[in-house]
Amino acid sequence: MLKEALEGQVTVVCNTIAASVQIQVEPVGRWFEAFLRRRNRNVSASFQELEEEEELSEESEDEELQLEDYPMLKTLDPKDWKNQDHYAVLGLAHMRYKATQKQIKAAHKAMVLKHHPDKRKAAGEQIVEGDNDYFTCITKAIEILSDPVKRRAFDSVDPTFDNTVPSKGEGKESFFEVFAPVFERNARWSTKKHVPKLGSMESSFEEVDNFYSFWYNFDSWREFSYLDEEEKEKAECRDERRWIEKQNRASRAQRKKEEMNRIRTLVDTAYSCDPRIKKFKEEEKARKESEKKAKAEAKKREQEERERARQAELEAARLAKEKEEEEAKQAAQLAKKEKEAQKKAIKKERQKLRTVCKNCNYFADNEAESVKMMEEVEKLCDRLELVNLQTLNEVLASGNKEESKAALEKQVQEVNAQLQRERELEVQAQQAARGSDQSSSGGGSGNRGWNEEDLQLLIKAVNLFPAGTNARWEVIANYMNLHSSSGVKRTAKDVINKAKNLQKLDPHQKDEINKKAFEKFRKEHAAVPPTVDNAVPSERFDASSSDSNMAPWTTEEQKLLEQALKTYPVNTPERWEKIAASVPGRTKKDCMKRYKELVEMIKAKKAAQEQVANKSKK
Repeated sequence: MLKEALEGQVTVVCNTIAASVQIQVEPVGRWFEAFLRRRNRNVSASFQELEEEEELSEESEDEELQLEDYPMLKTLDPKDWKNQDHYAVLGLAHMRYKATQKQIKAAHKAMVLKHHPDKRKAAGEQIVEGDNDYFTCITKAIEILSDPVKRRAFDSVDPTFDNTVPSKGEGKESFFEVFAPVFERNARWSTKKHVPKLGSMESSFEEVDNFYSFWYNFDSWREFSYLDEEEKEKAECRDERRWIEKQNRASRAQRKKEEMNRIRTLVDTAYSCDPRIKKFKEEEKARKESEKKAKAEAKKREQEERERARQAELEAARLAKEKEEEEAKQAAQLAKKEKEAQKKAIKKERQKLRTVCKNCNYFADNEAESVKMMEEVEKLCDRLELVNLQTLNEVLASGNKEESKAALEKQVQEVNAQLQRERELEVQAQQAARGSDQSSSGGGSGNRGWNEEDLQLLIKAVNLFPAGTNARWEVIANYMNLHSSSGVKRTAKDVINKAKNLQKLDPHQKDEINKKAFEKFRKEHAAVPPTVDNAVPSERFDASSSDSNMAPWTTEEQKLLEQALKTYPVNTPERWEKIAASVPGRTKKDCMKRYKELVEMIKAKKAAQEQVANKSKK
């Protein structure tokens, strides 16, 4: 790369550079061998030349060392060549698996020049004949170390290699000083060239994870064929060779398994003792706890937000309800005021009508007509509405006596006509009821005097004593005889016939009967203002009608009421509140009403039973 021009310098282009040309060169002969070695070792040609120079400089040093190994050679047993150290035989004990082929050849050449039998014999040394001479060990060493396959097999069982694995106690005291050398010397068995280092305490999580991932998936080239007990070349036949191969494969597999277990034990021990792993776990635990705490706080905040929103909604609903209640209260107060005002106005108009009529002597000429007109005026006060009263009073206040009298008489005629129509309808209903009674029973003392009071009493008794009551119709008849003001004695047969007739009546007739009974009840209780206009009392004989105030009592509710009456006696404070709480769906008023009905039912039953007993005695 060209340097940047300094200030004041001028860059000048002298000539254009020609384009590069790629030329294919094929190595031949010894250059091809050198190319193969460079390719296998992945080094450049200049780097290989540098290594060769270093190897040549080391050869001189190796020759000096080989002289020292000479006494050791004489102690070797040529027949036990498999247990000898071939690197030591050639004088390469200090280099071992790091020695190159050139160094091995140079060492072998120096050993041959010094220890060949012919050389020693010429020097006057006694030579052992045949393969018993120690020179056989030198020949076996170069034979194994010069062959890459055999050399790898020998390196796999290098007698100087330390296979020990540090204990956990040693690793915990000084982890990096103990385990770093162990991993470095075991890294020579890796098929991968780049083996990660153990690192230090400052190593990152990725570096530590990469280191243990590599060693947990360690791929070792170490094999144990050198330790085969039998050589298949010595077999006499094919079957024997196969048997030997089978035994050797089993032995190699067992040793390979033991080797991988050793590596795995080493990695497990290091992982358990590694202070960085403990630090990472603590950091991960702290991170998870912080995340959990943050999540819990977020959840808590979310719940608080929801609670605040819910409280706000409840508060808004409460305010809206209070507002509605206040509006309803104001509307009720306004309606009450209007009703009171209307009531006062009606009272005022009635009083005004009475006063005007009284001042005019009720528009009569004598005392009899005056009394009669007084009754008619009271009838008008009871029947006329506010508007009609105001209209009539305006006419009476006009001052014209004749017109006032005519208006008053006209109003009296209209009211009397209305009353007459009501009476006719009532008479028609009674005649219809009598006709149905006579057609069903053919007459009798029990069919006489069925007025509105007796009909309503019958309906009440039928509802009071439902189906299933023992001697039900006798009880109903006795109940009517006790409470009826007509003085007519009813039998069970009379009650049954009348009940059937009422069931067969036209719905319009039933409504008329009920309406008349209600009108009579309202007149008798005129002091209490009616709350519902045109209301029709319910009756048991009409399937479409039902008690709007209280639903029928079920068997389960009846049992709960009886149990509550036993549990809370008469002297219990707030007795009926507790009884009502024991019967779900029923109020205090419902329970008290049902209790009264039960008392009346029991009394009627006792009276009916006494009456039946008296008849049986007679």
